[in-house]
Amino acid sequence: MSRRRLIVLSLLALLLTVLIAASLVTGRIPLPLAEMATDPSDPRWAVLIQLRLPRTLLAVLIGAGLGLAGAALQGFTRNPLADPGVLGVSSAAALGAVLTLWIPAAAGWVQPAAAMAGALAGTSLLLALAAGGSSMTVFLLAGVVLNTIAGAGVALALSLAPTPWAVNGIIDWLMGSLVDRSLPETLFAAPFILAGLLLLSSTGRALDALTLGETGARSLGVDLDRTRIVLAAGTALAVGAGVAVAGVIGFAGLVTPHLLRPLIGARPGGLLWPSALGGAVLVLAGDLAVRLIPSEAEVRLGVAMACLGGPFFLGLLLMLRRRLG
Repeated sequence: MSRRRLIVLSLLALLLTVLIAASLVTGRIPLPLAEMATDPSDPRWAVLIQLRLPRTLLAVLIGAGLGLAGAALQGFTRNPLADPGVLGVSSAAALGAVLTLWIPAAAGWVQPAAAMAGALAGTSLLLALAAGGSSMTVFLLAGVVLNTIAGAGVALALSLAPTPWAVNGIIDWLMGSLVDRSLPETLFAAPFILAGLLLLSSTGRALDALTLGETGARSLGVDLDRTRIVLAAGTALAVGAGVAVAGVIGFAGLVTPHLLRPLIGARPGGLLWPSALGGAVLVLAGDLAVRLIPSEAEVRLGVAMACLGGPFFLGLLLMLRRRLG
């Protein structure tokens, strides 16, 4: 591990630790931990354990999953615009989760399973199109098509919803938020996201070899079909489980690798774990920001991340246009 990469990882870990501590005590009701520590029966402990702790853990897990998935997709496709949200993977996961709302008395595991199945289907489609050296235009168009189809499916579910309350529930969930998430939801999603992180991190050697092209990677002994399957499964687990519990939170996977690449270098495998830490920092910082914005109703995290990622995405497109022009 290079000295620069070690320094960046250490700084990201330190920043994440500070943000976790801030997240636990910050909100509409500040929690003075020093004062609470002297009284174990203080009712504010319930706020910390039942509300702030699950919210903080989910922000870290979801951010890490999005950041690592974005870095892995960009490395595999050699496409700087690859991201679970931009390419429709998150929308496909959302469609899978929304469809379960029509299943009467569905078990608690059905929605996360459907979200991960949707993410798996979307990722598999995109990676199949990325095979054989597909152009950036074809790849992006595939993402647009996937986003459109998934969005149309969600819109159809909304239009056929049996009650206004169901519509409001779907819309509120689709905006992406960590408000009122419980510890059982966190514990349910955590194993899937962690499994996705481990699968995605195992692709580092293959992603490095792919910088030489598919022929060069195969000559180094890389099994590209296996890599594609592992990448699809890891993205489905990490992104699908996050969408299932928090809705659609976009752009973290797109922004994080681009912010870290100038600091660490362009080697895809070396960017994976820094992107996981960077994604966790970005999502947790965004969640802290929406809590502190002075408004009657809390701004949804998905909306806040879109406000951050939209201008960044536009700037990236303009930069690529100048480079290709």
